Amino acid sequence: MNKNRLEAFSDGVIAIIITIMALELKVPHGNSLSDLLPLIPIFLSYVLSFIYIGIYWNNHHHMMHTCKKVTSGILWANLHLLFWLSVVPFSTGWAGENHFSATPALLYGINLFMAGVAYFILQRVIILSQGEDSLLKRAIGKDIKGKLSPIIYFVAILVSFRMPTVSLALYVLVALMWVVPDRRIERLP
Repeated sequence: MNKNRLEAFSDGVIAIIITIMALELKVPHGNSLSDLLPLIPIFLSYVLSFIYIGIYWNNHHHMMHTCKKVTSGILWANLHLLFWLSVVPFSTGWAGENHFSATPALLYGINLFMAGVAYFILQRVIILSQGEDSLLKRAIGKDIKGKLSPIIYFVAILVSFRMPTVSLALYVLVALMWVVPDRRIERLP
């Protein structure tokens, strides 16, 4: 299989994930601006998750450009990532509907943590399949953001029961760390 087919499949799944999240946005009952107020947490959770899905899509795109061949291990690791991303609309909806209260904030964090783990696994499988001198290995280097993100997620998960607002702030922090596209791969020859 060539990487174009894998990318097209992944792009399609990610597009569906974004569509599902958008369809979860409900129209308010009423015609005044005050009718929008109860929907603000839902909309903000959608915006945060949309940014996360966009980050994964962007970085997945760059990562796949370093691939010379696609192995069955890469296919399965990619499906693992897509699974965790496909759960994002559920955890987003629950967190938004419940104003990021303790348990929904916890589940949202676990979802983000597992998507990060799945991305790391896909990254490692690609590097192993392409060889130690792979473009991806050279591009990621020490990968400070990649190592720091799961630590922040873990802390956010731990504090979600006592301080769900702090956990939300930590989820936003990780998104802000990654929202600027990763140019390490683009700089490679």
